[in-house]
Amino acid sequence: MLNRFRQFWTKFIAPVANLLLRLGVSPDVVTLVGTIGVSAGALVFFPRGELWIGVVVITAFVFSDMIDGYMARTAGTSSKWGSYLDSTLDRLGDGAVFGGLVLYYAGPGDSTLMAGVTLWALVMGATTSYARAKAESLGLTASGGLAERADRLVAVLMTAFWSDVLDLPWLLEAVLWLLAAASTITVAQRSLSVRRQVRADGQPVPPAGAPQPDASQPDASQPDASQQGAARPDARPPASES
Repeated sequence: MLNRFRQFWTKFIAPVANLLLRLGVSPDVVTLVGTIGVSAGALVFFPRGELWIGVVVITAFVFSDMIDGYMARTAGTSSKWGSYLDSTLDRLGDGAVFGGLVLYYAGPGDSTLMAGVTLWALVMGATTSYARAKAESLGLTASGGLAERADRLVAVLMTAFWSDVLDLPWLLEAVLWLLAAASTITVAQRSLSVRRQVRADGQPVPPAGAPQPDASQPDASQPDASQQGAARPDARPPASES
């Protein structure tokens, strides 16, 4: 949902990104610095109960996720490595944000239940991203769903800030419950979507826990190369037999 506003935010980050390019800063450096800033803001301030300060620090660095992409496109340096680095470090940043909240509830937040809910939201958020990546590696699609990454991140940061400023701890707790549920539903949605695509292609869906076929072994249902050659009267013999 929030991806629709990327064009809007691009107008604000463009001057900063262009300045960094003129200074010779690499998009990869921006990605790395942004992840370090987000992680530090979450893991330093959240466990101490200083939620609003942590959110301010995180927000100052979180826009690097758009800045580095804009810089790569503008400079014509977009690459598979940049995409891999960006996606990998995004997982670290997300883990730091939710992990910091887990430590908050295990400490000053004093709620074992909410620590567990937040941990579940973290696990399912990571699984949501993995489900998409795995599907795409198989030539399928598994995007969309009830709670995408940008939605989860903005929701938890906004409510963490206002729940601390207004002293309304239930506000953050309610959103974390919703995110845990929405992320779980999103994983189910993406899994069902992949299953439908596989069935539409006419491929059997193996039962859970079934061993996967070894790609290094020949398929017993298909004749090997020598058998194929023997079955075709016009087939040429292998070079070693000529």
